[in-house]
Formats: sequence, C-alpha cells, structure tokens
Amino acid sequence: MIDHTHKVRIVEAYIAAFDKGDPSAAAELFAENAVVEDPVGTPVHHGKDAIRAFYANSMKTGAKLSLDAPVRGGANYAAFCFTVTLNYAGGDKRIEVIDTFAFDEAGKVTEMRAFWGPENMHGF
Repeated sequence: MIDHTHKVRIVEAYIAAFDKGDPSAAAELFAENAVVEDPVGTPVHHGKDAIRAFYANSMKTGAKLSLDAPVRGGANYAAFCFTVTLNYAGGDKRIEVIDTFAFDEAGKVTEMRAFWGPENMHGF
C-alpha cells in the first residue's frame, strides 16, 4: 500500500506541473496504461500520450490549481479538493473540483477522475 506522504507528494507535484504549465511533468506522474476522466462522464483518455495531450490542452488556458483542504487517502487512493483559476473568454474564471487518484504498487497514478459540473463553474 502507498503511504499517505507519497500521495501528498504526488498531488503537490500535479499542482506544481500546472503552475509551470508543464504537461510532461503532469503525465510523468501516471503509469503507462493510466486513464483520466475529466470531468466524470466525458470520454476517457487512455495511456500516457493521450494524458499528456489532454494536459497540454488544459494548460493552454493558464489554469492554476490551489488546494482547498488537506489530501484525503485510503488504501491506494487519494482524494483532494481544489480550485482551478483561469482566464477564459476574456475574463477570470474559477472551477471547484474534487479529483481522485488511484495508485499502483510503484506509486504511479493509474486512474484520475475529476468531479465537477456546471454548478461548480463561476464567471462563465
């Protein structure tokens, strides 16, 4: 089982990748066969190349992430709530999100699911 300290480090590295606008840094946190569903209910991105492309597109908005509470964990999972701030369509916007990460035994993310919808989008 992955310890909580490792989970927190991965979440912090994920947030730092957005701060740097570095989709490769984000993708490196994931296992080769990982999946990303962001937001839940939309098409899933399969594998590191698709995940890197997804984050490259997401980071074009200048999106920055800030944790709203401590990372929660259980077994090989982490959950964390954060706020995305970005400049979109000529104005500042924000989205309130909860992400979950599942980890493999090597400590890589195998699944990311993002929970947010229209009710969590402000300024759009």
